[in-house]
Amino acid sequence: MKSRGNMDSSLASTRKPSQRERGATLVETMIAMIILMIGVLGVMGVLSIAVTQNWNQGDRSTRVTEYAQDKMEQLLALSFSDSTSNTAVYPTSSTGGTGLGGSMSGNSTVGGIVAASPVTQYVDYLNSAGNLQTTNSAALYIRQWRISTNSSGKLKTITVVVRALGSSANGAAAPSTTLVAMKSL
Repeated sequence: MKSRGNMDSSLASTRKPSQRERGATLVETMIAMIILMIGVLGVMGVLSIAVTQNWNQGDRSTRVTEYAQDKMEQLLALSFSDSTSNTAVYPTSSTGGTGLGGSMSGNSTVGGIVAASPVTQYVDYLNSAGNLQTTNSAALYIRQWRISTNSSGKLKTITVVVRALGSSANGAAAPSTTLVAMKSL
């Protein structure tokens, strides 16, 4: 007769595992991995689109800021009473334009920054490389400026607005930048 200790160990080794104690089969593991991979690939596709959209929006936002700064520097380089320089071209030509409005009388405003109604000689259009365009047909950016003179005629407020034309593919508003500077006599 076998001892109780040997009997317990021999029963444990010959006993079949029950249905619920059984491990995963290779087929079940492969199916789980395929389902997991489909999910991961779906997330990767969405992530790729999000990164691209974010980069494009950031690039356009950077460009509108840069183009606004360029125009502001061009306008601030003019003399306070300049009324003939053409600022709608680059480099600025000494004739053929309106300069900084030239008005020394009080409370005058020239130019405009309303997107729907650009004012001639106070608007320019830029392509994707930042080059001036003669019309808005090939432009990706519109740049507008307004110059206001205060009542004493000794302070001009220069406002430059640059907008990306159209909206991004994800429905976000097109980026824009507004810069304001003052120039005194």
